[in-house]
Amino acid sequence: MAAALSAAGCSSDLLTVATPDVIAESAIGGSLGVTTLRNGAMQDFIVAYSGTQDGFIVATGNLGDEIQTTDTFADRYNTDGRNSSELLGGAINSTYNQLQLARAGMASVIEKWVAVKPTTSAAKDSLSELYAIRGFTETFFAEGYCSGVPFSKVAANGDFVFGDPLTTAQVYTRASASMDSALANATGATYRSLASIGKARVLLDQGQYAAAATAVSAVPTSFKYILSHSIATTRQNNGIWNASYPAGSRYNVGTKEGTNGIDYLVTPVDPRVPWTPSTRTGFDGTSRNLPRQEKYTAQAAPAVLADGIEARLIEAEARLNATSGGSQADRDAVFALLNTLRATGISGTPIAAMPASPTTQAAAVDMLFKERAYWLWLTGHRLGDMRRLIRQYGRAANTVFPVGGMLYRPGNSYGNDVTLVIPFNERNNPKFGGCLDRNP
Repeated sequence: MAAALSAAGCSSDLLTVATPDVIAESAIGGSLGVTTLRNGAMQDFIVAYSGTQDGFIVATGNLGDEIQTTDTFADRYNTDGRNSSELLGGAINSTYNQLQLARAGMASVIEKWVAVKPTTSAAKDSLSELYAIRGFTETFFAEGYCSGVPFSKVAANGDFVFGDPLTTAQVYTRASASMDSALANATGATYRSLASIGKARVLLDQGQYAAAATAVSAVPTSFKYILSHSIATTRQNNGIWNASYPAGSRYNVGTKEGTNGIDYLVTPVDPRVPWTPSTRTGFDGTSRNLPRQEKYTAQAAPAVLADGIEARLIEAEARLNATSGGSQADRDAVFALLNTLRATGISGTPIAAMPASPTTQAAAVDMLFKERAYWLWLTGHRLGDMRRLIRQYGRAANTVFPVGGMLYRPGNSYGNDVTLVIPFNERNNPKFGGCLDRNP
């Protein structure tokens, strides 16, 4: 009898779970279950964008010119040094995995939402939001990563379905379609504005300036879509704060990085780029008296995903490109638009006007992109803009990205990367063989 009981207790059925860390969606049914899935996917997106110390904002700022690392780990300082490799793992894996988790979660929830939710205005607005957030994840992959990102998914029964590698252009097409679906379902002004800015951002990335301006023409300058953070759990903390504010953090805000970087940390302080001197020491223990960003000053500090300021900047860029080769009339109009934004963009805190309109197209592009860098500082836009300066405006990479010796890695010099790399763990996908290219 004892032997029989022992044999029964060792049934191999308990070990035949194909994917033990994946709960099949069929186990969470009905309208309430889909709402639960939606809440989880939204939190995954917040973590991927502005959470953890290696979210999209931090990772792209590290490769660009907003953030530098004082870390001792190669995954972070090689990204900062434009010399990354898919084999490094660590933070490289984290950023990519979190963004893929958010994208796949949104795609899955959308399917369930359409199937079980009513077609009320509230339900349609929530569906619009889901499409828009999925579109932003797709946009982030296109703006941040090399060509060749695959979009895999977990099927309703828990099976894994591998995606094909997509070119950057194909990813932008996906993102554009998601934003179109968001616009088609939006009934409220908030969700229409969110989708409009998302659509315009994609159009701008595709070089369709006039269409981008049209897309945001109805978005009020006062609009903000805000993502919330919390001190309730570490997962809910603001990751930019975690990465760059406390003593011993692994990152630091930069200024004039590698010769070509924007001079962000000016005196007197520009209110769009708030910072203070400090005696803070970096993670390496040798980088001292580091400046402190004052945009995200608490673990629960919110983050803006899209706002009306961005809409006005998109309109300004469209006007700058209204005439082939540029015109002085267009440059003067953009100059006036940007100064109006300086005067009114921050309620109660006007910014001094720029003194003179640029007289060449190159100078006007410099002016516009510097204004974008200041207004959109630490919001995940800068790397995409730096790549656009090369791709759309003909700038050389070594005049846009940091070059020369690295400040916090004496003896190390910047490499040639202009994109984040797809990590090695994606090679579990038999269809994936590495980046298709690493062009801007």
